[in-house]
Amino acid sequence: MSVPEGNPRPDSEIERVLVVVAHPDDIDFGGAGTVATWTKAGIEVHYGIVTDGQAGGFEPDRDRAEIPAVRRAEQTAAADHVGVRDLHFLGYADGRVEPGPELVRDIARLIRQVRPQRLLTQSPERWWSRLHVSHPDHLATAEATVRAFYPAAGNPYAYDDLTEDAWDVGELWMMEHPERNHWVDISDTIDQKIAALRSHVSQHRDPDALADRMRAFAQENARDGGLPPNHYAEPFTVIRLG
Repeated sequence: MSVPEGNPRPDSEIERVLVVVAHPDDIDFGGAGTVATWTKAGIEVHYGIVTDGQAGGFEPDRDRAEIPAVRRAEQTAAADHVGVRDLHFLGYADGRVEPGPELVRDIARLIRQVRPQRLLTQSPERWWSRLHVSHPDHLATAEATVRAFYPAAGNPYAYDDLTEDAWDVGELWMMEHPERNHWVDISDTIDQKIAALRSHVSQHRDPDALADRMRAFAQENARDGGLPPNHYAEPFTVIRLG
């Protein structure tokens, strides 16, 4: 079944956004330009990072025990480039994420703590023609986040061990979904997105090539979204409840 038409609330009606992703750098690839537009508009954005990205990188001589601290520091620096100061690291193991009750509870708790009007995550749907964006951790994190979005976070009788009051988000945004229904113009924030990506030093063999590739991809997204020439965009799938 196709997703409905994208119909997000105006940013002027949004006070807080929570982003939940599997790994450090996932948000910077998929939505950092959009996050920068939100923070510039005065919206408070929080990041929830499920794993510490222990299985990533291209440094065979580095002590792998150092990786969680390295990647947390890189994500913190990346977030600063797009105006995000509130980061929540959930500490799950990279490559082993499952959308089970524990993760759903942890995300529901985070939603209840942050109390956002908008929730951004990855896609629980595998995209076969772009399989690299459908990492199993992405799919599992997204599925757990969708379960937390509805019904867990808003149901006061779900996870009765949680002490935080129930909270209905109302608006779900997904990155990397095969059916996009909304595009955000990031022409004014593409440089911030690139700076955020460059902050993940341990992950990139050729940062200049990465920047060129991301600019080209963002221009392609802008064309797909019907934006004027020489613009940049990020695509999303937006679902509203009510």
